[in-house]
Amino acid sequence: MIPMAGNSQRRNRRTSNKKGAQVGSGGKRRRGLEGKGPTPPAEMRKGHVKNRLANAKSRQAARRPAARRGAGKGTTELVVGRNPVVEALREGVPANTLYVQQFIDNDERVREALQLAADRGGIHLMEAPRPELDRMTNGLNHQGLVLQIPPYEYAHPEDLSAAAYDEGEDPLIVALDGVTDPRNLGAVVRSVAAFGGHGVVVPERRAAGMTAGAWKTSAGTAARTPVARATNLTRALEAYQKEGLFVIGLAADGEVEIQDVAALDGPLVIVVGSEGKGLSRLVGETCDLRVRIPMPGGAESLNAGVAASVALYEAARRRS
Repeated sequence: MIPMAGNSQRRNRRTSNKKGAQVGSGGKRRRGLEGKGPTPPAEMRKGHVKNRLANAKSRQAARRPAARRGAGKGTTELVVGRNPVVEALREGVPANTLYVQQFIDNDERVREALQLAADRGGIHLMEAPRPELDRMTNGLNHQGLVLQIPPYEYAHPEDLSAAAYDEGEDPLIVALDGVTDPRNLGAVVRSVAAFGGHGVVVPERRAAGMTAGAWKTSAGTAARTPVARATNLTRALEAYQKEGLFVIGLAADGEVEIQDVAALDGPLVIVVGSEGKGLSRLVGETCDLRVRIPMPGGAESLNAGVAASVALYEAARRRS
């Protein structure tokens, strides 16, 4: 019996050593010691300068109309003949299919065309009988080579200004009024790229589009400089004005000379007319200001590509 009494005493000692019930913190102290997670980025911290800039940018974006992505596609184009096909491939004109006549004489130009298409990749090589190529080209002298150019995907005019604002820059856009030569369009695209512009706007009708000729003249810059197509150029310019862009039209009888325009360093649209007729009446009346380029040499006018380059250079100089 003694051992049993000893065991009872030990159990009593263990029981007596237990602490009584205590009022706890409900886990608050433990939660208080827990971390609050990673530090939020500066743009999300209230009072930080980057937070103020981000909020200002959001407010500015809210005041602008939402960009309407895309303005349709052009039409499929065919480049016909050995020399034109080789030149188009050399200049990087987009293409999806090269048609080669069956049993064609394999001269140097044919070999170069095949090599260029193979090196670029993504261009299908199709062999076709001569009657099929005659039908495709409506009887043109294709010389056994036909290059198919896919439809150009035009931007919407609002895309150009929206992209500029997204980059934190003031838009610099060129609009063409009545310019029908694709080579002039290509030259303007090249100048816009050279002077930091954000794109070119062309009317949907009675105007040059992004053809193979325009691509070649742009010297590859058309791949990174968007061209937008406007159903109505006057309304597109009015929409830009509502966004806060200043619209100037280049005209031989403009009110001020280009170097005297104070708005060149802000959001700007430069409108260029055709070499012969200049700006149309409605477009000229829509412009905020008509501007002339001084020509001491006495030339009556400049073609669209040269006129746009002069105005873009002056705008880029003010912004630098």
